[in-house]
Amino acid sequence: MGQHARPSVTPLAIAVLALLDERPMHPYEAYQLLIARREDILVKVRPGSLYHTVTRLAEQGMVQAEGVDRDGNRPERTTYRITESGREALRSRVAEILRNPGREYPMFPVALNEAHNLPAPEVLALLRERVERLAQDLADVEMMSQWAGMHAVPRRYWIVLPYLHATIAAEIAWVQSLITELDSGEMEWDEFDPATGLRITEHQHPWSDQDHSEPPPVPRRWNETSASPPR
Repeated sequence: MGQHARPSVTPLAIAVLALLDERPMHPYEAYQLLIARREDILVKVRPGSLYHTVTRLAEQGMVQAEGVDRDGNRPERTTYRITESGREALRSRVAEILRNPGREYPMFPVALNEAHNLPAPEVLALLRERVERLAQDLADVEMMSQWAGMHAVPRRYWIVLPYLHATIAAEIAWVQSLITELDSGEMEWDEFDPATGLRITEHQHPWSDQDHSEPPPVPRRWNETSASPPR
């Protein structure tokens, strides 16, 4: 008889389990804490999705209802606590993510891969707008890091901020170099009709051209993400 699949622990579930590992609380309190700690920069936090996550964790035995309380005329709120199963799932999932650089498939590389479908002036304008927004994100991370340092928050609680700073700064530098290369004309680009927006140059992707003497290389970790390479 086959083994049962291990319940998936989503990013929001990790955040909820981590809060309940601190102390029991009701879902709305957990939501407030996540927002107050600015953890919404790491996971998408919405009241509805958080309540759904708590319900699912309870069904999986990772959290357990501990009691119901009422504050004045407000609706009753159920307090939850983490179970041993939930604590084990939390630690196991965090360890797994720390160990394994899994394929997360972010959207920006997808857009980069297909940017040749847009005229170069439009791509340049879009990338410059992206840099402006990234610069705002970088400033926000710097502000949070300064606040944490000034208030003597132990480093272990905000080591993610230097990581975010490094990754955002690296992306800004890379995108700026791409803008320079494209704007200077150093990078060849397809021509588009300004009136119709239609491509003028011949459109044929050479990467998988069957006339190559050997096929493109297959990523080493392909087998971890797909049963077999495309044919």
